[in-house]
Amino acid sequence: MSFSITRRLVVAGALMAAAVAYVAPAAAQTVDEIKSKGKLTVGMLVDFPPFGITTSDGKPDGYDADVAKLLGKHMGVPVEIVPVTGPNRIPYLLTNKVDLLVASLGITAERAKQVQFSEPYAAIEIGLVAPASTKIKDAAELSGKRVGVARASTQDNALTAVAPKDARIMRFDDDASAVQAMLSGQVDALGLSNVVAKEIKKLAPQSNYEMKFVLNRQVQGIAMRQGQDALLKWVNDFIEKTKSNGELNAIHQKWLGTDLPPLTKS
Repeated sequence: MSFSITRRLVVAGALMAAAVAYVAPAAAQTVDEIKSKGKLTVGMLVDFPPFGITTSDGKPDGYDADVAKLLGKHMGVPVEIVPVTGPNRIPYLLTNKVDLLVASLGITAERAKQVQFSEPYAAIEIGLVAPASTKIKDAAELSGKRVGVARASTQDNALTAVAPKDARIMRFDDDASAVQAMLSGQVDALGLSNVVAKEIKKLAPQSNYEMKFVLNRQVQGIAMRQGQDALLKWVNDFIEKTKSNGELNAIHQKWLGTDLPPLTKS
C-alpha cells in the first residue's frame, strides 16, 4: 500500500529536491518576451494528483501539466515545467525562476497581495479526511487530535482558523509527506483536497478513508507577478477561449472524469 502511494505521490520528492537547487534564467514579463526567449517556464506541483503527478519515468504530468502545455500551444512556444512545492511556489515566481504558476494555487485575498491571479481554470473542495472509524463530524471534534496538513497550503490556513486550541496541527512539506504520516499513524486526520482524498481512497481502499466535513471550496488561478497586466489579459483570454472551445473541459474530463464546474471568483 505504501509503495503504491509512494509511486503516485512521493516519487515527486526527487523532482522537488532538484527544484530547491534549480536556478533558471530571469523570467519573462510579457508574452513577447516569452516568445523571444523561446519557451514558457511554468512552476507546477508534482505531488497533488490528479492535478500534479509524475510519470513512471519521472516526468511531470496531470491536469496542471496539460493546462501548461495548452498555454504553450496557444502561445506558440515549448513549455518547461519546473517542479515546485507548496511553500516555495510563490517565492519561485517572485524571484523570476518561472514565468507563471499553474500550481493548483487557490485564489485567496491574502495571496493576491503577493501575486496577480487569472480567472479560475479549476476548482476543488478542501476538507478533513480520516478513517471511517474515527468519529469526527466538525472542527470542534478535532480537540486533542493530531491533524496533518501541507505547510502553507489552503488547508493549513483553513484548519488553523477553526481548529480547537488543543488540536495538534502537524505541518509537512507537501501532501505526499502528510499522506504518508497518516498511513503510518503519525496523525489522526488530514486536511486535503477532495481530489487527493479520492486518489487515496482509490489506492488504499482497505483503509476506508472518508471526507468528514468540508472546510471550504476554492477556485484555482494561474499566477503571475504583480504589474504584468498585458500577460494577465492574454492568460484570461486564453482561459475564456479554451473554456468556450471545449479544450479545458476535455482536460477536466480526462483527469477528473466530469465536466468543468462553474468557475467564479468569490
